[in-house]
Amino acid sequence: MPLDLRRVFRATKVPAIDGFFWFLKLLTTAMGEATSDFFVHRFNPELAVIVGGVAFVAALYWQLTRTRYLTLPYWSAVVMVSIFGTMCADTLHVGLGVPYVVSATGFAIILALVFVSWSRTEHTLSIHSITTTRRELFYWATITTTFALGTAVGDLSATTFNLGYLTSGVLFAVIFCLPILGFAVFRLNSVAMFWTAYVLTRPLGASFADYLAMPRDHGGRNWGPGNVALVFGAFFVVGVFALAARDYRRLTTRPRHAG
Repeated sequence: MPLDLRRVFRATKVPAIDGFFWFLKLLTTAMGEATSDFFVHRFNPELAVIVGGVAFVAALYWQLTRTRYLTLPYWSAVVMVSIFGTMCADTLHVGLGVPYVVSATGFAIILALVFVSWSRTEHTLSIHSITTTRRELFYWATITTTFALGTAVGDLSATTFNLGYLTSGVLFAVIFCLPILGFAVFRLNSVAMFWTAYVLTRPLGASFADYLAMPRDHGGRNWGPGNVALVFGAFFVVGVFALAARDYRRLTTRPRHAG
């Protein structure tokens, strides 16, 4: 099915932003970090990136060609963005020797350019307005860039700044709460607070995944990235199917009216 940039959907093609959303989002960041590390270090890195890129395009195409929000296509795309975004950020550092501070700065600039382009074109950055294919493309460009940026920032904190994975995870957990408080308590701009929190989920989940996976002489618990990916992946699969069941019940249940 070809993409039609003029296609208009009846409702936004992203899920409701609630506790379930943030829980699954954090799981994807941890799972994506561990999965990427496992494949890149266990197999040929170039081949792993190519395969990851193909899977990323396939999952994103599945999501983009749906005419409404569906649980499985959406979260499949998020997972593949997480894995492939991590591979891209790691390839810049490990494969090309780009320092984390440079890659983090570069991805931050790219994210700013995406936001500016999105805002000037559509006059909104709200996820509640993802009702056309063009807006959805801006949305997924933003998501992909946030994953790459978050990966670089997390590694920058843990390795370049020598904070370690656990300390970095705790630090990002505290910072992650700030935009939530900013919106709930001080009624700050909801769009700005959402995207700030969204960016922070990446280094938060990835830091704890690395803490569990890395060897002890690197400040980790030595579980191995494969085992960490399986654990977080299992939680993610259960969570997605639970969410799909909830969404299905809401879709099929109609309120009963008296009389």
